[in-house]
Amino acid sequence: MATQQRDKNFSGSGSVSGSGSNMADSAKDAAARAGEAVKDAASGMGQKASDAGSYIAHKAEDATSAVGGGMKSLADTIRDKGPHEGMLGNCSSAVARTLESSGRELQEHGLSGIADDLTATVRRHPIPAVLIGVGLGVLLARVLSK
Repeated sequence: MATQQRDKNFSGSGSVSGSGSNMADSAKDAAARAGEAVKDAASGMGQKASDAGSYIAHKAEDATSAVGGGMKSLADTIRDKGPHEGMLGNCSSAVARTLESSGRELQEHGLSGIADDLTATVRRHPIPAVLIGVGLGVLLARVLSK
């Protein structure tokens, strides 16, 4: 009888051990599934952020193009309604030419063209660029300190 009881206890503890192993496997599977779900969610969020950034960049380029068109339109208005002779005529003509060329530049090259032009200018003239930056910093500090 003692032998039968021992065999019964042994087989019972074996099934507990097997049950613990099954629980560990289930926990590992659940952790793996949770990890995959987190990866999928992060990937989806990354894609949505990328899409939003692309949309904003596209809208900024559209707005820049619209501003360029407005500048060209303003140049035409200045030409039509501004004085045509004398010093004021020369001044209005120069303003209209500058607005038109700037508007064309904005429409054709957008924000990336402005950034490239600014970078090239700073590279060609580094000392004046630094001095302008310092001057703007001083002016900004004075305005903000009041």
